[in-house]
Amino acid sequence: MQEKRNGSAKRGRNGIEERHSRSCRSHEGGNCNCTPSYRAWVFDRRSGSKIRKTFPTSSAAKAWRADAQSALNRGRLAPTTRQTLREAAEVWRAGAEADPPVILTRSGRRYKPSVLRGYEADLRNHVLPDLGGVRLAELRRGELQALVDRLLGRGLSASKVRNVIMPLRAIYRHALERDEVMTNPTANLRLPADLGTRDRVASADEAVLLIAALPETDRALWATAFYAGLRLGELRALRWDNVDLAAGVIMVERSWDAKEGEIEPKSVKGRRRTPITAMLRDYLAEHKARTGRDGHDFVFGAAADRPFTPSNIRKRAKKAWEAESAKRRERNVEPLEPIGLHECRHTAVSLMVDAGLSLERVGDYIGHSSAWMTDKYRHLLEGHEAEAARMLDEYLARANTATRLEQLKDD
Repeated sequence: MQEKRNGSAKRGRNGIEERHSRSCRSHEGGNCNCTPSYRAWVFDRRSGSKIRKTFPTSSAAKAWRADAQSALNRGRLAPTTRQTLREAAEVWRAGAEADPPVILTRSGRRYKPSVLRGYEADLRNHVLPDLGGVRLAELRRGELQALVDRLLGRGLSASKVRNVIMPLRAIYRHALERDEVMTNPTANLRLPADLGTRDRVASADEAVLLIAALPETDRALWATAFYAGLRLGELRALRWDNVDLAAGVIMVERSWDAKEGEIEPKSVKGRRRTPITAMLRDYLAEHKARTGRDGHDFVFGAAADRPFTPSNIRKRAKKAWEAESAKRRERNVEPLEPIGLHECRHTAVSLMVDAGLSLERVGDYIGHSSAWMTDKYRHLLEGHEAEAARMLDEYLARANTATRLEQLKDD
């Protein structure tokens, strides 16, 4: 055993240190009964400190040390942070919440308050209890993969597990940009596929029936969600001085956060001009006349100076649709299928695409940052297969006719 200890000391002098668990018998002079790890280090003369990283195998440690020594000689390696994950999370959130913020999204914008609250809750509930004490620079991908597996084992959905990893990615992206860590353990994680369920989308006829069944006071709100595709926060923040009925345009300039109040839109393209259809104009005009609001008043507010409460809107809609469905069942008519405000936004995308607008134009009106995002939310309405077949048949008929005419000329 003395020989082994001397060998370990020699490896330590060469920049590779073999590390055993606290319960390993090797500490008492016995044979090793653990799986040791290997910590490699290089000495940075500029800072007068060692730069360390731990690996599960000696070969990986040697490879890193060779690369690190080369990078250090070229001046491209800096000492890693000694912060724990919990400390780094606190510093990151403080930077994101600062005014002005010093930590921004990848698109260079301030993080939405709701996103920061979600990040904080996911870290507190699912990450920091297990990994908060681990140093940021020493957290390994295998440890994060084990966390992912544990969360799935606890019954968390695939989408929730992926959301839990999001704040870690933001923290490590920030640390990498500042050379506080050398690797990103969130890269190449094996995450569960978020198959989800089919989002609810209403047809044009169904949207009319759903709106008509609502209380008169709520019809304009749901019509704006159906036909203009505003987000929930944008609907809550909408004021009459941003609605031009004569020009047929809604100018989306702000959103509403449950805690912070009025905030900037979700993205750069969130600030936009959205067209008002003739049907929507009728609902808005009637709503404006009935409420007597104008100027800086909230369009759909619980009061002129107070935005609506989403839960109240949902409850009233559910009650109205259930009552209408009961009447329809008595007439042996198919009942109404409830829908949410965000699903109305999906419907707006589908209706615009169905009407022939390009994905790029729909993205501009809806406020999506890319056509890919619009396509993700677009849903083909049922019955389009027959329409597509009809259009293809007409095309083939025209093509065949032209070919047959050419043949007749040749004959």
